[in-house]
Amino acid sequence: MSDNYLIVMAGGIGSRFWPMSTEQHPKQFIDILGEGKTMLQETVERFADIIPHENVYIVTNKLYYNIVKQQLPYLTDNQILLEPIMRNTAPCIAYACSKIAMISPKANIVVTPSDHVISNSLVFRNTIRQSLYFVSTNDSIVTLGIQPDFPATGYGYIKKSAEGENGFYKVAGFKEKPTAQVAAGYISTSEYFWNSGIFIWRADIINQAIASYLPEVASKFDAIKSTYYTPAEQEAINTYFPQCQNISIDYGVMEKADNVYVFPSEFGWSDLGTWRSLHELAPKDENRNVLSGKAIAIESSDCVIKVSEGKRIVVQGLSDYIVVENNGDILICRKDQEQRIKEFSQQLKDTFE
Repeated sequence: MSDNYLIVMAGGIGSRFWPMSTEQHPKQFIDILGEGKTMLQETVERFADIIPHENVYIVTNKLYYNIVKQQLPYLTDNQILLEPIMRNTAPCIAYACSKIAMISPKANIVVTPSDHVISNSLVFRNTIRQSLYFVSTNDSIVTLGIQPDFPATGYGYIKKSAEGENGFYKVAGFKEKPTAQVAAGYISTSEYFWNSGIFIWRADIINQAIASYLPEVASKFDAIKSTYYTPAEQEAINTYFPQCQNISIDYGVMEKADNVYVFPSEFGWSDLGTWRSLHELAPKDENRNVLSGKAIAIESSDCVIKVSEGKRIVVQGLSDYIVVENNGDILICRKDQEQRIKEFSQQLKDTFE
């Protein structure tokens, strides 16, 4: 049995991709790029040569159990970890790593979001293999840092120190999403990388770190670990998980631990978080429009136009717009205002529901 495990975080609701992504069917369960597979399926398949299916764990909301079973039918119920409530990344990672440690105390674990795009799978797999070897031979926590190619303000950054070995560098600091001016300063040096949110560690090392820096979270899962892999597990999680602090693994552990390394990486990574990022990645027509479904763009450029099956649309005279229809909900929004989409969808809900 392999000692390599995969944890996929798939509990978000993808509100920035409304109306295509909804609370009932979020973006990780959708084929957003039109490639024939959902983002969750793509994420798991990316690791197929490294981590066997029996070692894949999906952490998601209890609402999405049936969707996960449908999209990844080879998983057992023990591999689908159901959160009763959203509590950010630290509790979900603590739960999954605690559970894996019950059967493999020194398991090598990769943790990844379910909604990233990786364009160079071969380089990505080599990066993961190198990282798994590093954590198997060092008592370290690794985060993948992406070589920035523009001054992005939507990503957090990682600063590396001069100290390193075999291409892995001690982390000098984590930086919040910066202003455009600060981001430009970051990428003018070779010390800063985008924070990918992909982590590699050993079960014993991360569980020690969580116990040190988030003792209240660790104690919740210590109290119920005897229920893991039994029929009593879900009831115990339903009771204890909501008591966990709502905190990210970055704030809770990564920014405090002194054994965190960054591995600078280039494998065509994108956090597919917004319609603008989809526009950058997806195939375009001669006027740089991304069209999906029965959509026609006339005298329009740089738009994302997407309609659901059975619907047709003609858009004339628009530039830099998002036009999306899903289940009868329609969004028409300037691309530079996409950060307000969550606000728009909430306003629609408040007004008409």
